[in-house]
Amino acid sequence: MIESLLPAYVSCAATREESVPDGSLFPEEEALVARSVPKRRNDFATARACARRAMGRLGLEPVAVLHGKRGMPLWPEGIVGSLTHCDGYRAAALARAADVLSLGVDAEPHAPLPEGVGELVVRPSERERFAGPPTGEAGEIHWDRLLFSAKESVFKTWYPLTLTELDFDEADLTFHRDDDRAAGGTFTARLLRTDPALPPVLEGKWRVEGGIVATAVLLRPDWQAAGGSQHSQE
Repeated sequence: MIESLLPAYVSCAATREESVPDGSLFPEEEALVARSVPKRRNDFATARACARRAMGRLGLEPVAVLHGKRGMPLWPEGIVGSLTHCDGYRAAALARAADVLSLGVDAEPHAPLPEGVGELVVRPSERERFAGPPTGEAGEIHWDRLLFSAKESVFKTWYPLTLTELDFDEADLTFHRDDDRAAGGTFTARLLRTDPALPPVLEGKWRVEGGIVATAVLLRPDWQAAGGSQHSQE
């Protein structure tokens, strides 16, 4: 699913398994989750199993994936990537830094956000824009959950380049469907806080499939050569 949102030079791996065999973690990783509850441990381990499969597809030896501030995955030198996990889906997307400056992926259960969460995530302009949820033959799209996921992908792209946090209300998103029946399409994220490391607008893709909504954002190293605009993901 994630792979359909990213170009071929991004190595993706995903699973719907909720756990992996004991002993799949490196000792350094084990230390990070030694006192975690089972769900946290399973999320951590399955996402890293996906990461190592993605490494293999890039011709890399499997290594431990530790994390820095805000849970940012720490990748081998010359590699950029992103992890995501939710009930029923885990995924990793990795690429060589020569091809990708930064990327973010996210997956969420395709259901309305819990009560009260939307107030923290949705800007007034977005609420007005999506007052009527997009529907079609593919069924209803829960736009609030889609918005949450897309902003997570935006923030995962932003943070490794700036090492500063971006609040939910500091990106204004607009969605487009491939056609009236499609359960997928593109989105644009207008950043309301500027940083020289990023263009003022990021572009992404989204898809709903099998009860999961997935989103991805990719920024290429040569974005400044395009006059400050992000290149297409294709």
